[in-house]
Amino acid sequence: MQGTLSEIDIRSILQLIELGQRTGYLEVQAFRDSKYRVAEQFWIVFFLNGQIAYAADSDSSLSRLRDYLRRYRLDSALDQLDLPAIATTNAPEYGYLWTLLETHVLTPAQGRSIVQSMVHETLFDLLSLHQGSFVFEIGPALAPQLTTLEIGPLVTHIMKQVQEWKQFHPHIQSPEQCPVIVEPSLLRQKLPENTFKILASWADGQNSLRQMARYLNRQILPVAKAIYPYIKKGWVQLVYPSNPSTNPTPGEFTSEAKTGTYSVVFIDDGIATCKAVEHTLQQHGYAVAAISNPLKALSLVFQIKPDLILCDIIMPELDGFEICAMLRRSTAFRQTPIVMLTGKDGFIDRVKARMVGATDYLTKPFGDSELLTLVEKYIGKSDLNVTKAAQLSIDALEEEIGLPTLPT
Repeated sequence: MQGTLSEIDIRSILQLIELGQRTGYLEVQAFRDSKYRVAEQFWIVFFLNGQIAYAADSDSSLSRLRDYLRRYRLDSALDQLDLPAIATTNAPEYGYLWTLLETHVLTPAQGRSIVQSMVHETLFDLLSLHQGSFVFEIGPALAPQLTTLEIGPLVTHIMKQVQEWKQFHPHIQSPEQCPVIVEPSLLRQKLPENTFKILASWADGQNSLRQMARYLNRQILPVAKAIYPYIKKGWVQLVYPSNPSTNPTPGEFTSEAKTGTYSVVFIDDGIATCKAVEHTLQQHGYAVAAISNPLKALSLVFQIKPDLILCDIIMPELDGFEICAMLRRSTAFRQTPIVMLTGKDGFIDRVKARMVGATDYLTKPFGDSELLTLVEKYIGKSDLNVTKAAQLSIDALEEEIGLPTLPT
């Protein structure tokens, strides 16, 4: 089952899965525009016998799980974990959650509560969506199993919230908007002191309405309702967060800071494809290492620590899934965008890519415009003036570790 949301809405899709008691995966994508098929955002919902077992979104950084753990004061627990083996066969977020259960950091009740909240917020986004495409594929159940949720009552409840949410427009447009207090004296007079202090600690332009709901163990609608009167008065304003993919982790420097340009590693066993991608990205100011040998590419990735990794799935000796899983095991690459290259009909490949921690995918064959749109989405535009020097440093590194030069 596949199609577009102009043909059938999400609610009807979910009802069909429930009626058929299907087990498998539903992937929904929203695109930046209809011309370039680069996914702007995607969601995956896992089903078992027509019930929902888990739902994930396009954020592979574990920030969502960390937010939910914060309600139990366990958000630092993730820092103590290496990539669990289960995360290479499941969605990484689910794998980490299950490891916290196995090590008794979380109780089963807490784990179920987190999964239910994740499913709820994912369905809220999906039921608000009117444009995009979807594919449902019958497949094995998500394992091991933690909980399942009935679709009918859940969808009815969330649809009511979606309708109520529309009443906040245009003052509140997205759960991802971040509140900022602009009239603290007026707000302090209106709110109890303790409530004001809690709001002031979060309303700093960095925590979104959705994050506040996660911290408070509340759904998004009551949180938005509580803050809406003050937004309407102008005492609180909403801003969109900056793009985290372009912000360095504290204590680290991106290639932009080190060389003045962004670096990209492209891994594909097709020499012609490597040369084409290398030429395109270099022409637009990026430092590029295009590698046709996947085994040697791993060494280069750890040497360069690029801002973005593009990796083909089907390669000899070491496929893209294995490379992605290996990189996600390292703390150095937990936040690095990793984009997998898939075939036109590669739905299963896309699901597997999500499971091993891929950030996004790009469908082959692709053109220069599609490639550049995706690269700019994750690392922004580069500086043409410093590309040559940066590329020379990558060439020297390739020579140092014995990587073959691509034939001209």
